[in-house]
Amino acid sequence: MKKTLLVSASEQSAKALAQLLRQEGYPSVTTVYAAYSARERSEETAYDLIVINAPLIDENGVALAEHFADTTRASVVVIAPQKNAEELSDLLNSRGVMVIAKPVNKHLFHHYLLFADCFRSRLLRVERENERLRHMVEDLKIIDRAKLLLVTCLNMSEEQAHRYLEKQAMDLRTTRLNVAKQVIQTYEN
Repeated sequence: MKKTLLVSASEQSAKALAQLLRQEGYPSVTTVYAAYSARERSEETAYDLIVINAPLIDENGVALAEHFADTTRASVVVIAPQKNAEELSDLLNSRGVMVIAKPVNKHLFHHYLLFADCFRSRLLRVERENERLRHMVEDLKIIDRAKLLLVTCLNMSEEQAHRYLEKQAMDLRTTRLNVAKQVIQTYEN
């Protein structure tokens, strides 16, 4: 279920935006009325979408949007008065925050939300790939450390150490990583 945090100074605007968000497929809408409350909520719950109806009672919404862009995985949308929208867009777009001018056009809002959802999906895919690559690098470090131990402790060449790890992995029907961890445990103690 898509979770949305809606930040608005006006209760009337918040109700209308919450209804519009629900119609757009965001059934779980949490509404807060100040930036400090929004920051607290975002620490408690991970949101898919954060909508800031600027200006807020305790700030203009820019710092809050930047905070969410830097600290969450949520798509961040700022709804700003027409006179400020272009300036805010120039300021926030580079941070990955979309700015929509008031009054909100339902058709355009629909497309902004689709884009925000696509952008978030792509970001999450990139994060998963980065995490996979990070694990791969960590595994290679462990395997290289085991090879170094085999070279230094058993006077093997680097090629022999490599073949040893591969052969042990095949013989024991396990991964080179598991064999490397066993080698490290054996020769570092």
